[in-house]
Amino acid sequence: MIDHNILASLQKRLDGEMQYDKLTRSLYATDASVYRRVPLGVTFPKSISDIKNIIAFALEHKIGLIPRTAGTSLAGQCVGDGIVVDVSKHFTEIISIDRLKKTVTVQPGVIRDDLNRFLKPYGLFFGPNTSTSNRCMIGGMVGNNSSGTTSIQYGVTRDKVLELHTVLSDGSEAVFSEISIEEFNTKRNIDTLEGKIYQSIYKELSPKAAQEEIIANFPKPEIHRRNTGYAIDELINSEVFSRDTTPINLCKLLSGSEGTLAFTTQITLQLDELPPDESLMIAAHFKTINDCMNAVVPVMEHSLYTCEMMDKTILDCTKNNIEQLKNRFFIVDDPEAILMLELRAIDKEDLEKQKVQLLETLTKSGLSYVNPVLHGTEIDQALELRKAGLGLLGNIVGDKKAVACIEDTAVAIPDLANYISEFTTLMTSYNQEAVYYAHAGAGEIHLRPILDLKKREDVTLFKKITDDVATLVKKYNGSMSGEHGDGIVRAEYIPFMIGEKNYKIIERIKEAFDPSYIFNPGKIVNAYPMDQKLRYEIDREEPEINTIFDFSDSMGILRAAEKCNGSGDCRKSVESGGTMCPSYRATKNEKDTTRGRANTLREFLTNSSEVNKFNHKELKEVFDLCLSCKGCSSECPSNVDVATLKAEFEYQYQKKNGVSLRTKLFANNNRLNDLGRIAPGMTNFFFKNKFTSRILKSSLGIAKNRDLPLLSKQSLRNWCNNNINKIQPIQPIKTVYFFIDEFTNHLDTLIGIDAIELLVKLNYGVKVIDHKESGRTFISKGLLKYAKDLANHNTRVFDNLITNDTALIGLEPSAILTFRDEYPRIADDKKKATSLSKNTFLIDEFLNSEIQKGNITSVQFTSESKTIKLHGHCHQKALSTIQTTFAYLNLPENFKVTIIPSGCCGMAGSFGYEKEHYDISMQVGEQTLFPAVRKAKEDTIIAAVGTSCRHQIKDGTSRTAFHPVTILREALI
Repeated sequence: MIDHNILASLQKRLDGEMQYDKLTRSLYATDASVYRRVPLGVTFPKSISDIKNIIAFALEHKIGLIPRTAGTSLAGQCVGDGIVVDVSKHFTEIISIDRLKKTVTVQPGVIRDDLNRFLKPYGLFFGPNTSTSNRCMIGGMVGNNSSGTTSIQYGVTRDKVLELHTVLSDGSEAVFSEISIEEFNTKRNIDTLEGKIYQSIYKELSPKAAQEEIIANFPKPEIHRRNTGYAIDELINSEVFSRDTTPINLCKLLSGSEGTLAFTTQITLQLDELPPDESLMIAAHFKTINDCMNAVVPVMEHSLYTCEMMDKTILDCTKNNIEQLKNRFFIVDDPEAILMLELRAIDKEDLEKQKVQLLETLTKSGLSYVNPVLHGTEIDQALELRKAGLGLLGNIVGDKKAVACIEDTAVAIPDLANYISEFTTLMTSYNQEAVYYAHAGAGEIHLRPILDLKKREDVTLFKKITDDVATLVKKYNGSMSGEHGDGIVRAEYIPFMIGEKNYKIIERIKEAFDPSYIFNPGKIVNAYPMDQKLRYEIDREEPEINTIFDFSDSMGILRAAEKCNGSGDCRKSVESGGTMCPSYRATKNEKDTTRGRANTLREFLTNSSEVNKFNHKELKEVFDLCLSCKGCSSECPSNVDVATLKAEFEYQYQKKNGVSLRTKLFANNNRLNDLGRIAPGMTNFFFKNKFTSRILKSSLGIAKNRDLPLLSKQSLRNWCNNNINKIQPIQPIKTVYFFIDEFTNHLDTLIGIDAIELLVKLNYGVKVIDHKESGRTFISKGLLKYAKDLANHNTRVFDNLITNDTALIGLEPSAILTFRDEYPRIADDKKKATSLSKNTFLIDEFLNSEIQKGNITSVQFTSESKTIKLHGHCHQKALSTIQTTFAYLNLPENFKVTIIPSGCCGMAGSFGYEKEHYDISMQVGEQTLFPAVRKAKEDTIIAAVGTSCRHQIKDGTSRTAFHPVTILREALI
């Protein structure tokens, strides 16, 4: 182990950061693979000079360097025992674009989808498209030679890399690009490390015998997804080694080398024109995997832009994912497999002709049983369903998971059906029902066995299955690594897959580039064992962890955290949309991702020696900036609900460390408002007066720039007691119970009155009963015993009142959705709490449902024109949908409503009031929401469902936001 003082000395050499604390090392010990290797530390270089200093340090102390971008590797490329070099934070510049040459130059930390958004106005795009495209980075794509759904039309990353600026293992800089044979010969005679590299390549690949060995043993050249070892089979086709006139470009070699040869600092890519605008997709359904595989050859005779496969296992996973349910609209019956076949054309006539021809091919084959045709946004929904597949596999409850080990095999398309048939027979011999998934049109199906890698017998099976599949792939002269790379999981098979003689060649090439083996050791050459240093300790005794929340649906809180498979969806950029993860979007720190929080919780719950395993400052740190927005509960493919994990953590941590006064006051906000209502005028004066409010904020750690929320003149409860029975309709369509939440009751009484009057005037009976607050503030602050008492009370109160015919509805998403989300987890009577949750709705949901039934129509509202911009509450977007609000605001015929594509507003209840969180809170607001509000014209109405959202909009933009219910109430005729 390197002494901390030695690691600290590296920081002095860097403009960037060097971190080696326990938390950081834990965060970078895993990626999206099955491996766990704790690094010595993590660096975040800011410049090429930093990278040179890191390399010099590694040489001096004989330390390996692990390059990392988004850390979504499935094969273990970006975990190791040395120093992780994370370029995702600072090497993120799009340097230049050449429209005429159709090229772009970027740094390795540029996200693929962000790049394509930048390129779109130029009519260009970068073709390779992985399932992780909203967070994967170009450097990682080059390292893996990534492919994705578009490779059958646009090729793989290796085909697109024109030039790489690198730092070599001696600290010298080298630029690799296309060069002539004369330039090659000049370079190999230069007495530098770069010259020695060219000389070594010439020496190794010139002999005819070596070339024949490569041709005989490397994967078939028609398999364009081939990443086994180094791509020396690509180099021998150049003019240097053959009669071919193609210039040589060592970028072909570096692409797919997983950072084991050189450290890339700049990348120039060949771009393509944007695909034709007209498109459709045929989703061919099959009753068997065999039928699906046999259909690939005939359909690939057509000019397809996508030929993707999903099997029943993947499709079944989507049934339980809130975000993906809406994308299942095209599924007919219960197919064993679906082929997604995309066609594109310049005009509709050509597209229609292609469609007819493809449908004829499918019909003639007799293999598919139904072939729905998708258009427009339906295609995006279907592709999103497929894209989510890898992450969705993490939803399998328990310790058995779909394991990435043989998932990257590729064969020639004519061999695919036979290969899969033999593979299925092999899996049957192991009593395995594998997962079949992904790129059928490229001859690559992601095949995953279901294994429990916590058990020794399954780890043995993990190795044995991979051994046998390697033999099967070799039989078909296929590639063991198609697009996910060799990494740790497949590198030890390289000698077998390409032959020992070829392996010796790539070994010597590695030594030429990196004689000290500092670049990503254990990958490709001198491989780490594939069945060691796995994420979980084998045959461990599972820790017993008692929680107040019920995590039985995940078999306990530890397994709830273990659902995170590292796919990194939580690292997507703001421009990719969605909510998850607002604090990461502000800080760009791994610890502030959903993945970082889940991994850290898993790490400490598994390895802690404390009696209270939650009692760790590292856990406090990773959960500190979680806004409990609930975005991860729906947007994370594995549904890792960090907000609930945080609430449980806070409860457990506070049992040992106590509860602060501020936490108690925020949690007991409703009770304090009850007391303040004794003299509301005095309370509001105290809150508004600069002197007294300054004292209050200072003493409680509240941000000085925040305006404290003021009490309404009367509570909603008081108004209801005096008025609600007087205004009821004589013959209501139906009657509902209205939940008076703690925020509307004291702070937004007028909105509550608007809601009740709107319902009554629309001819609905409204009942209000004596109940307690929702418990939201107690949950958010980890005071779960109080929340449990409230859940138990409210469950008893509403039992037998709330039925399929009589709903409970509420205004504030964070409060009313507590009945749906947390009550079934925390209430003693789970059956009653679950029953109540199924009949509890946001008023938005209720109104939209009644509109759908024809009980509410546009004739009841004004014809006046209004323009409205709508911001959705995080909990509504995660646990319901903003579309219901959008629908009822559009009911007045001349209302023009647009949804602001914002994530979290940044306030998140008390979070934005806390002085240490104020800056982050405002940064989150500035991501999308504030700019959109500022751009809105003065006569545009800003609408926001959440009370926190409205306060944040006011503080961040000085604009007043209105609850949509108030807008609709005012629109009544």
